[in-house]
Amino acid sequence: MGGHAAGEVASRIGVEAVLEHFGGSSADGEAALRNAFAAANTRIYTEGSGTMGTTAVAAVLQYNLLSVANVGDSRAYLIREGRPRQISRDHSLVSDQVAAGLMTPEQARNSMVRNIITRALGHQATVEVDIFHVGLRAGDTVLLSSDGMHGLIEDAEIAEIAGMLTPDETAERLVALANERGGIDNITVVVAQVDELDPHSPQLANDEAPGEEHVAEHERITEPLERPLTRTGLLLSLVTLSILLAIGGWSLYMP
Repeated sequence: MGGHAAGEVASRIGVEAVLEHFGGSSADGEAALRNAFAAANTRIYTEGSGTMGTTAVAAVLQYNLLSVANVGDSRAYLIREGRPRQISRDHSLVSDQVAAGLMTPEQARNSMVRNIITRALGHQATVEVDIFHVGLRAGDTVLLSSDGMHGLIEDAEIAEIAGMLTPDETAERLVALANERGGIDNITVVVAQVDELDPHSPQLANDEAPGEEHVAEHERITEPLERPLTRTGLLLSLVTLSILLAIGGWSLYMP
């Protein structure tokens, strides 16, 4: 939408808007994500007059409760005990057809229209954001990726690599593997691993508390923040490090 250059501009504007919004936000995870995405959408739409856009996925961790927001087909995965599970839902034409029983997942992966998305930040004056909540456990891995990765690497491969390598090594290996297989998008991967639980945190989900996050981002550099893990439930460093605004080869379909 607007070409690759416009996509890069939209991505940059989106990152800046989301990070600026989170910097002053005291809202809970879901509200903070919705407000940040709305701010990013408004800025991209205003500056591009609806001619540019970007897909986006972001995660906020408060204690052991992970809140994920997505627009488009960038993805969030939870890897638990070696098993991958997609947290987010793709806003794409093929995903809608699979949900309606008109296409199998295998057909969707090989479809000529698999890059057509149905939502993007900046395309319209307002945007609908999907929010998902997951209670994390010690040993869990959370992975965010642009569509350039998951279109070339199977979910089982992602989980296998994450189980063998550190978060930083996992992010680097997945980007390299996607490029080896012909990736043409600006591929971005964020990996966070929960190592241990904090016994002093409130019991919010699954009677578990949050762990220490190891966050690695490859192909987009941001300055890490100190992790303000307190009983007041402040957002963790994962908030800013996990803002992922993907750009690249997609078209927008509006039914």
